[in-house]
Amino acid sequence: MTKELEIINRYILEGRVREAILQLEAMVGRGDTCDETYFMLGKAYAKMGDWRRATYNYNAAIELNPDSPAAAALAQIKEIMDFYNTDLYNP
Repeated sequence: MTKELEIINRYILEGRVREAILQLEAMVGRGDTCDETYFMLGKAYAKMGDWRRATYNYNAAIELNPDSPAAAALAQIKEIMDFYNTDLYNP
């Protein structure tokens, strides 16, 4: 993991998620598209509850590196989405 990604990961852990997303999106915009960048971006969006963007970025990470930890994170999102059933809240 690069020094820049280590700092961004610390932002995510500290709850500075929006700042982390801005920096990660800037990295992607300038062509820094390693699997770790997309994994961290997915992690940040998941922390915000934006499952669509998290899924997109996890898939991008997996496409670049099938052994990425994004595969496990994506499986967790799928479990969450499979569990979520709006009919349970509407008797």
